[in-house]
Amino acid sequence: MRIIVDDLSGPQIAAFLQDHINDMLAITPVESKHALDLDALRRPEITFWSVMDGDELMGCGAVKRLDDTHGEIKSMRSDPRRRRAGIGAMMLEHILAEAEEMGLSRLSLETGATAPFEPARSLYAKYGFEECGPFADYGPDTHSVFLTKAL
Repeated sequence: MRIIVDDLSGPQIAAFLQDHINDMLAITPVESKHALDLDALRRPEITFWSVMDGDELMGCGAVKRLDDTHGEIKSMRSDPRRRRAGIGAMMLEHILAEAEEMGLSRLSLETGATAPFEPARSLYAKYGFEECGPFADYGPDTHSVFLTKAL
């Protein structure tokens, strides 16, 4: 498997991200869904990567630069058929390394507070992320957990 910078122009990533949004809407109230659509992910402050196995998309993740030192992890997703195969950890390790290369000293993220998000919260905790309060434009939300890590 390899990780590539993705310009978000292909139909495979478009479908993958639409599935991500649909999955989030199925388990999260619409007002608490913070997954970005394709156009929002194309903003210049966002770097987006895809995990490829040959020509097959296996996962993705992004960093949104919030300021000179703080970034936010966005759009972490593994192909549901390959969950628990290490794709999430591979992407997270890549994001952590890339964030340091970008000069960021902190990464934060928002994830869900309910049971379906427990594997994600466990992965982030394993890599040293700790709970924090809302950051950037987020407000308090009982459906959200906010996590952060100093790099």
